[in-house]
Parts: sequence; C-alpha cells; structure tokens
Amino acid sequence: MTVLERQQITGPRSGARRRGSPLGSRWTPYFFLAPAALFILVFQVVPLAQEVFLSFTRTSLLNPTRSTWVGLDNFTRIFGDADFRRTLLITLVYVVVCVVVAVGTGLAVALLLNKGFRGRGLARALVTIPWAAPGIAVALIAIWMLNPDYGIVNRFLDAVGLGVPGGAILDSPRYALPAVLATTIWQLFPFTSVVLLSALQSVPPHLTEAATMDGAGRWWTFRAVTWQAIKPTVGLLALLMTIWSLRRFELIWLMTKGGPVGATRTLVIDLYSQAFDSKQLGSAAAIGMVGVVISLIVIAGSRFVARAAEREAR
Repeated sequence: MTVLERQQITGPRSGARRRGSPLGSRWTPYFFLAPAALFILVFQVVPLAQEVFLSFTRTSLLNPTRSTWVGLDNFTRIFGDADFRRTLLITLVYVVVCVVVAVGTGLAVALLLNKGFRGRGLARALVTIPWAAPGIAVALIAIWMLNPDYGIVNRFLDAVGLGVPGGAILDSPRYALPAVLATTIWQLFPFTSVVLLSALQSVPPHLTEAATMDGAGRWWTFRAVTWQAIKPTVGLLALLMTIWSLRRFELIWLMTKGGPVGATRTLVIDLYSQAFDSKQLGSAAAIGMVGVVISLIVIAGSRFVARAAEREAR
C-alpha cells in the first residue's frame, strides 16, 4: 500500500495542523462591521457628544474655543421664552399635518395606481417627479407659483373669489404656514405613494377574492384584508415622515426664512437663527437637543405601538 493510499484511509497525520480560513474566524463579523461603526462614531456619535456639551455652555460663534459652563441655563432660558414655546407649537402643527396628509394622500394615490388602466406606467413615473426634484428646486418653483404679480396660484384664487389681499401669500402670517405645508406635502407624498403601492402589490390576491366571495364590500375588504397587510408599512412611513418633517430646513428657509413674524419658524429654523444670527452656539445646541429628545420619544412611541400590535396579532 502506498503512502498516499494510507493517508486517504487514515486521514491526515495527527501532527499536521490545518490552516484556518480568514473568513472562518470569529472576528470576521466585526471586521465587516468596522467601517460602518467607524463612520457612525466619527460622523454621528462625536458630533452628538459635542452638541450635548455645547448645550450646557455659553459659547459664541465668534470665539467657539472659549466656553463657559452654565449648566441648565440655556434650557431654562429657551423654555421660558414665549417665542420658543410658539416655535414648538408651530413645529408640532407642521409635523402632524405633514405626516397625516402626506401618508393619507400617498395611500389614496397608491390605491388609484394599483388599479389597471391605460397609461398606468406613465402615471406611476410622473407621480415621482416632485420627490425626485431637489428641495431647493421645489422651493423656487413654489415661490414662483405664489408670486403676487404673476403667480398661477394667485390668479386661480382671484378667479374663484378667494384671492389674498395683495397676493402676498408668503408674507401673510395667516397663509404662509399653509403655503409651506402644501409645498412640503407636494414633495413628500410621491415617496409614500411608491412605498404603499409596493405594499399593496404584496397583498395576496386570494385573500381579497375570498373576502369578496363572502359578500364583503370594498370598504370591509380594505379594512379586513388590505389594511392589515399594509399597516406595518404605514407605521414605518409615519415614523420616517415625522423625523424628516422635524429636520426640514431648506424648503422653509428658502420660502419664508421662518417668517413672517415667526409664523413658519420651526425648531431647525430657530436653531439656525440662534447659531448664525445671534451667534449663540450654546442656545442653538440646546434647541438641537430638544429636537433630538422629541425624535427619540417618537421612535420609542412607535416601537411601543408596534410591539403592542404584534402582541394583539398573536
């Protein structure tokens, strides 16, 4: 019997060591996660820690290297300011209206696009245009449409007898916020439409057919079958819309800069104003921390609701 045949029968010698594959090491998962973890550490954790520190100091933009520790004075001052409390209220209104109307409009459009009709592919493509356009372009288009002299919106409102005096919609404390909201929703609803359309197409057809055969109408079929299938997607969209609305800056700033007289002043606009107009980085960081806390509360609330729904489903 040759040596090769003996090794095939008895296996490798006991003294021989098998080389371990680098991909089979227990450190391999950490190796692949390291770039993402480093990115989050450098661009998320470190700036957040700096913001937390700044929120407890009095720091000027003109001399950011010199800081004076003031504790909770920044938070006490901003919450004692009636204008900041009004800013919180405007932010709440802006977020709630954006989320409810954008998701609701997106669902209605998705239901329409889910039906079979001629030109459906073209309609689906056209719906995505507002979302694909940059925020700056959307803001400039809205400003042009709302122009008091030649804007199409003012001409339409004048034609139906609902014209704004002087046509200065963006300069009116009463109409500026609705105009900004309408523009924001116009940009947001295509994204919700596309996501919800994908969710609708994943609903098993045999379930809706079974409900129809059992005599259920369209509303009850939607409520008992379709809504139950797309409800997790709607919850995720509501969370994303809430966070994006809290962070919305460029569109509001370009359209109104938070005016007139603070009618469209949200948290991010107030933060920018404190940092670059008033040159107070400490107060701006405190306002930013308020936004972070609100976002964390929203995320925690959404997780609680999702877990409660899972328990009910079981």
